[in-house]
Amino acid sequence: MSTKAPSGPRVAALVGPYSSGKTSLLESILKLSGTIQRKGTVKESSMVGDATAEAKARQMSTELNVASLEYLDESWTFLDCPGSVELAQDGLNAMLVADTAVVVCEADENKALMVAPFLKHLDEAGIPHILFINKMDVSTGSVRGTFEALQAISTRPLVLREIPIRDGDDIAGHVDLISERAFQWQPGDISKLIELPDAVKDDEELARTEMLESLADFDDTMLESLLGDVVPSTEEIFANFTKDLQENLIVPVFFGSAEHDSGIQRLMKSLRHDSPEATAAAERLGISSGGNVAQVFKSIYADHVGKLTYARVLSGEITDGMTLNGSRVSGMNKMLGQKMDKVAKAGLGEIVSLGRLDDIHTGVTLSESGDVSAEWPTPLSPLFSLAIHADERGDEVKLSGALAKIAEDDPSITYGPESDTHELLIWGQGEQHLLVSIEKLKTRYNLAVSSKRPQVPYKETIKKTVTQHARHKKQSGGHGEFGDVHIDIKPLPRGSGFQFDDTITGGVVPKQYIPAVETGVKEFMDRGPLGFQVVDISVTLTDGGFHAVDSSEMAFKKAAAQAMREGMPKTGPVLLEPIFEVDISLPNEFTSNIQRLVSGRRGQILGFDAKPGWDGWDEVKVQMPQSEMHDLIIELRSMTLGVGTFAWSFDHLQEFSGREADQVVEARAERNDGG
Repeated sequence: MSTKAPSGPRVAALVGPYSSGKTSLLESILKLSGTIQRKGTVKESSMVGDATAEAKARQMSTELNVASLEYLDESWTFLDCPGSVELAQDGLNAMLVADTAVVVCEADENKALMVAPFLKHLDEAGIPHILFINKMDVSTGSVRGTFEALQAISTRPLVLREIPIRDGDDIAGHVDLISERAFQWQPGDISKLIELPDAVKDDEELARTEMLESLADFDDTMLESLLGDVVPSTEEIFANFTKDLQENLIVPVFFGSAEHDSGIQRLMKSLRHDSPEATAAAERLGISSGGNVAQVFKSIYADHVGKLTYARVLSGEITDGMTLNGSRVSGMNKMLGQKMDKVAKAGLGEIVSLGRLDDIHTGVTLSESGDVSAEWPTPLSPLFSLAIHADERGDEVKLSGALAKIAEDDPSITYGPESDTHELLIWGQGEQHLLVSIEKLKTRYNLAVSSKRPQVPYKETIKKTVTQHARHKKQSGGHGEFGDVHIDIKPLPRGSGFQFDDTITGGVVPKQYIPAVETGVKEFMDRGPLGFQVVDISVTLTDGGFHAVDSSEMAFKKAAAQAMREGMPKTGPVLLEPIFEVDISLPNEFTSNIQRLVSGRRGQILGFDAKPGWDGWDEVKVQMPQSEMHDLIIELRSMTLGVGTFAWSFDHLQEFSGREADQVVEARAERNDGG
């Protein structure tokens, strides 16, 4: 077994589904390392992670927790990532700078599918990872059953590193399959070395053979040994195991109980021995500079401190006061949850928060030259929105600034005005995601904010051609107002927009007034007879009259608006609703339920296909009205153990009639009447 010391601090990301126990695992690691003397609990909201007001209120991780520690004289930083699928962006970014990821799950084969998105992301990014099956003290599930269910969703071969020692129905310890040493769990303490029980010897021999055969798939020398009935040495097995993990060829599987500290020491020793070094993460990100380089993976605005930029040093050294990408670092800290310890410098592999880098965002690669860049993915696409407004009118500018900071903290949050409905929308990954963000507006920025379901940007168009005459005439002393127009209002094919033309001859309407006619028409089109923006029509000015003294641009604009106001109700106005194209991704075991989901939302299925690169997953192409999509992601996740998702884009406008359309028009009329 190699005793070579790593070249620098290492980083492990703790990832996995909601409630799998990642933050409890972090507490156990902190206690094992001596960083804390007493573990906190979720119930008491006393853990190092989840110390924010939002996390305490929900008793769950709502953002990334960073904890640096020393374990057996080596430096480690653990990145505890939120488990909720709605809060995935922090975890996706954190994994990219980690050397290893520990995927935490429960010993329940029925929940194994919830791990699939994590494994897929790690595989695609080439990040070595370990599986830790947690809560073995309370679970009725089996390690073997969970192992097989997880193998079905992993593109990498899973390699069981240990097997359980049972005491009746309970798990009392484990056997390490490489060293063949047995350990008895001692709740609240490290495991105790014991003699290998006779009752597990046969199971241990079979499991060890399976492990060796898995390793031999990647090493011809070991394969030859096994074919010759020669058992490789322990040192050879350790070396192969380490190499295969670091090259992301296998996924080791451990188990235990974070709550009772069972199996945690074995996990930490594996991380210590097998995890790659920081240079491997730099290479994976495409960073080859020999200078001083750090990768930003998180930004946060903290109380009384201002903006903090979380970065991992991937080459050289970063010092306080150094100028990076044109900005001067002012303050450096190592983190233990909400606690920050000032440091003057950070070397290869370390994670620190950097102060006052206001122009630096997540995904930026920091260097003295400013010309180094890493391969960084685009943020997650939005799936859910809410319309928000400040309760106090004077806070609108403040709200815009606070939203900018929240979106910088979490790149999967976007916001902006909706041009048709004039609402301010905030977009994210789900309802809870946005509610957490709105709560941050209240607790961190002292902003009272209300939210509601966004309006749908319906449009209206016409079905018949109408010719309309209108004359605007006003005399009130001095110069009066006079404008006379004849217009043809005609429907256009869907998607044509708006066209304006004139067939004026003989100067019946002077040329300088024709643009004012177009302006009057356009201003009316912002709110047609049904109350919505008018599209897909042409208006032609065919005739008119003017007065040498009283005519003006304003008079012709008013005449045009009057002609539209009087003529449009005669054109047979109809409501148009936006139709989206939606690509739904889900495990194929749930595909049969899609018909019910889609038809219940007035949608239409266009086709099915296997999802490229995702074994056992389907893509379903759908067209669906925008009005039916507001909570689509909530229902989809509910029916797919939280893993289903979709991508969407506007496709076309479609005529909308019937009672539902009437209700939309009535609601708009009430809204307009109310101001």
